[in-house]
Amino acid sequence: MASPQALPELTGARYLDTWQLDAAALAAVLLLGACYAYGVSRRRRAGERWPLWRTAAFYVLGLGTLVVATMSSLAVYDRVLFWPAAVQNILLDLFAPLGLALGDPLALADPAGRLHRAFTSRPVRALTYPLVSSLLVLASELTIYFTPYFATALGNPLVRQLMHLQLLLTGSLFVLPMLSRQELLPRWCTHPVRAALVFLDGLFDSVPGIVVMTSGTLVAGHWYTDHPRGWGPSVQHDQMLGGGLMLTLAELVGLPFILLVFMEWWRAERSKTAELDARLDREALASAPATSAPAVSPAAAATPAPAVPEMTRPWWETDQGEVGERMRRSR
Repeated sequence: MASPQALPELTGARYLDTWQLDAAALAAVLLLGACYAYGVSRRRRAGERWPLWRTAAFYVLGLGTLVVATMSSLAVYDRVLFWPAAVQNILLDLFAPLGLALGDPLALADPAGRLHRAFTSRPVRALTYPLVSSLLVLASELTIYFTPYFATALGNPLVRQLMHLQLLLTGSLFVLPMLSRQELLPRWCTHPVRAALVFLDGLFDSVPGIVVMTSGTLVAGHWYTDHPRGWGPSVQHDQMLGGGLMLTLAELVGLPFILLVFMEWWRAERSKTAELDARLDREALASAPATSAPAVSPAAAATPAPAVPEMTRPWWETDQGEVGERMRRSR
């Protein structure tokens, strides 16, 4: 990895075509992708369909965001500028968990497997409990930026990998249960309550960006001042830019998140309505009397059927006189 001073100025072209290989992130992406593909293929072998849009969301929005956050120019310049590191962290904390959750990987897990048992265990249920997971995300971000954690991560690759994993896991603890079709939340956490929690979480997510943008204390200031560069914004302006991008991205992901919760609510209500209609149809069919021929009483059976009246013939066909004979010949 090049030293911060050796990197050229980050221009629009370099922002798009500058990449680096992160072996740990690549291994994680390949492992998650292989596990998801195995779950989808197992579903199909069992004769069950799996929505194509969920697969696309998992790979493109979920794993694709992981690749961009850890291997693109954001990862190359995160030790030189603060704002690429801030965007990188928001992608790992909010966008990647949202893409992974849209893929609904928990629905593909074996009900008797380790993954399902892990997510239904008491420790994970405690961490994913409503508001607890939101506060955990907020505490994680504030701890990163306002303790020596972030500065240490800039100088130590292993600590940086740990920080990225922490952001991804804390974000997933909130997003996955909210969008999963598996019942991982308490019963009182209905879809209207989930929508309110997502709205409240959006307010929490905006706090780190506001604090970073308005703080008079430089985030990892010693690192950036000890590694000066002859281009780009000043350290203070760089932090303000990073905080503004954090706030903007957090607000951008908030509205789609709420809309997705409402869509899951609509799907759940439609499924309940279909199940209720099917149950009512079964009950109506079971309670209906058996269809049979109506019973005929002996008196009705002995009564002769009324004679069908003979059709009236024209008078000239029955008249034996001369006029009738002429009418018959004329026809």
